[in-house]
Amino acid sequence: MIAAGIDVGAVATKAVVVKDGRIIGKAIVLTGFEQKASAEKALAGALKDAGINRDDIEYIGATGTGSNTVDFAQKTFEDVTADAAGIILVCPEARTVIDVGGEESRSIFIDGNGNVKDFALNEKCASGTGAFIEAMALALEVGVEDIGELSLAAEKELEINAQCVIFAESEVVSLIHAETPKPDIARAVNEGIAARIVSMVRRSGMEDTVAAVGGVANNRGFIDRLKSRLGRDVVVPEDPEMVGAAGAAKLVIP
Repeated sequence: MIAAGIDVGAVATKAVVVKDGRIIGKAIVLTGFEQKASAEKALAGALKDAGINRDDIEYIGATGTGSNTVDFAQKTFEDVTADAAGIILVCPEARTVIDVGGEESRSIFIDGNGNVKDFALNEKCASGTGAFIEAMALALEVGVEDIGELSLAAEKELEINAQCVIFAESEVVSLIHAETPKPDIARAVNEGIAARIVSMVRRSGMEDTVAAVGGVANNRGFIDRLKSRLGRDVVVPEDPEMVGAAGAAKLVIP
């Protein structure tokens, strides 16, 4: 049985093809203004990666902020539910799932079957999301993808006290003017995000293996700070941003 899952996020749209419980194709594109078009493009890319045709797909599930635009999907799923189902496919031992995306983040406590036991969300403030990193990278005049490695080269511990993106950006600019090394500032940025995520994890519950998914999970500096704050290892599956889409594909199969 072959199913496809599409995760229409605020920044990127991901598509995954699952056959008999195994991921055989995936693709990611920028979401842009036309969410349905992005969903179609991502699905086409995943099908090409899997080496199959659209007619081979029996079921299509959708999730994400723009899931309602995927009118060719049989069913849509909440992000929390999709993340929980998806992590069981790629990291079945996980019981706590941390998802940090472009504009929101969540911590999910699940059982061994991928059922959600509890969760906590951060939807109203950008301080614990990828948008915060983008703003700080702009202030530092470095690429978003460079923040993680830059952070790992830090030699001093700093704190960015402001939680609001605007005030935090002003704080970063002040540090730059004080000739503070960029690696130290990058570490402080990741430390600040990790602190807010950990407080969310405490609310949802934490047990056994912790897994990080979503695009920000590719930031090694953030994962390093998250491990330090949690006092335990954090598993990052391959292509962590694809987990929600994989969950939608798993859930749509009757």
